[in-house]
Amino acid sequence: MNKKNLAAAAALVSVFIAELARAQAAPVFTPDRFRAHVEFLADDLLEGRETGTRGYDIAARYVATQFEAYGLKPGGANGSWYQPVTFQMTTRGNEPSWLSINGPGGEQRFNHKDNVLVWMNSREANYEISAPLVFAGYGIEDQRLGIDDYRGLDVKGKIVVVLRGFPKGTPSEEGAHLSAEKVRVAERHGAIGMVGIATLQSEKVMPWKRILEYADDPGYAWVGADGKAHEDAPGVRGRATLNGPAADAVFAGSARTLADIRQEADREKGKPRGFALKTRVSMKVTSSWTRIQSPNVVAILPGSDPALASQYVVLSAHLDHLGIKDVPGGNGDRIHNGALDNAAGIASLLEVARAAASAPDKPRRSMIFLATTAEEKGLLGADFYARYPTVPIGQIVGNVDLDMPLLTYSFTDVIAFGANHSTIGKQVAEALAPMKIALSPDPMPEQGVFTRSDHYQFVRQGVPAVMLATGMANGGGESWGKFFENAYHGPRDDLSQDIDWSAGARFAEVNYRITRAMADSATPPLWYQGDYFGDTFAPKAARANR
Repeated sequence: MNKKNLAAAAALVSVFIAELARAQAAPVFTPDRFRAHVEFLADDLLEGRETGTRGYDIAARYVATQFEAYGLKPGGANGSWYQPVTFQMTTRGNEPSWLSINGPGGEQRFNHKDNVLVWMNSREANYEISAPLVFAGYGIEDQRLGIDDYRGLDVKGKIVVVLRGFPKGTPSEEGAHLSAEKVRVAERHGAIGMVGIATLQSEKVMPWKRILEYADDPGYAWVGADGKAHEDAPGVRGRATLNGPAADAVFAGSARTLADIRQEADREKGKPRGFALKTRVSMKVTSSWTRIQSPNVVAILPGSDPALASQYVVLSAHLDHLGIKDVPGGNGDRIHNGALDNAAGIASLLEVARAAASAPDKPRRSMIFLATTAEEKGLLGADFYARYPTVPIGQIVGNVDLDMPLLTYSFTDVIAFGANHSTIGKQVAEALAPMKIALSPDPMPEQGVFTRSDHYQFVRQGVPAVMLATGMANGGGESWGKFFENAYHGPRDDLSQDIDWSAGARFAEVNYRITRAMADSATPPLWYQGDYFGDTFAPKAARANR
């Protein structure tokens, strides 16, 4: 062999060795490993992993021991794997709650669940309030979107009546955020109570029958350092949701009927103007409080680049589910195992943690793996962590949250809720390309998913974040429909489902690629210039052009 051919052969061997080394270094995600995590976490012995229960604590211990086995560092309090969180559980008292409406037609009284749902208060176990009513449209105030439902209204010391949801034509994620802010806006204007009434559209999304399923569930709130249960708007002492004759009654004697207002609200950009009503509401609630403990589980993989290691990318998934509860018309099975919601999300998180920790080329930025508690109670564990993080919040540069990946089909696309707000969306798309998986837009904007998962609590602290789920292509739409109809938040979300464990392994690989892209990029995730959420929650942060 002459020198030229020898050199060419040596070059080919060198390339082959390099490619072989890369292939050997590439993490392997197997269906069996993924299934092992889900089978343990969704076993009946854990009794549905409800916040504050022994089953949840066992699940938390399992996650912590996996983190330790991978060689990660504890990221919780005092050098532990856990961030303890104290919660207050509020349960209804023996005396029935009620709401009465007084006006031109006399008094009508409704007991809790009889066309009214009267909310409990984590700051006042027993309360009774009575005040005049003011209709305040959707109860939204946002200069940027040109909505000012409180303009010209005096609601101080009164109870505001607001439509559920947001005006048609409002961007869905911004609208979902504004819906979540309504009670804070009401408090800012001096209201002492708030009553919600469905629009035609919101009734389709969340019918009254579905609302009643949660009517007697306990309320939860995390407890702060001051020993008080957290309330978003403690000045709003009483809240209720009305249906049917109760909703009609608050408009008695008014120039406009509720039916007329609903018709206006059902039009594109329909925004009924507020006005003082001729009725007043009284409501009374009795309840009791119990304090419980339930931890977030936190692990850290230190970054390898000295210039970037002080920045953190968070991969999160909620560990809790609904525990044991009666199911109307059920077959006797009361355990809500939460196999897909969200043992599958935790399995993905664990597999990403294992792969990142064992990779010969460690991520440049540090990574936080966060298994949260009390997501099913209102995103409370994530809220607590985002407000009281175990590293400075200014050093957390991005979050990917994994919640309820549907793994009963071979997915070919994923949805990153919130992807259009920051450069994370582009990183997701680029990371998926080698796997030939597409990034799809939000297929159900009316559900307001962007504000209903843990990543939203990071967004509220100014951190770019997305929630990742499997998409609707390749039979996904039909599979999601069946899951929501038959298994979601019910005992059938268990291991009897036809789960495609290969899809689980693939979903774990997807998230490894995404989080590695975020951790290794020269530039951290950035809000886009002019983005609503970036401008609202991180006005001074650096920006990227779209």
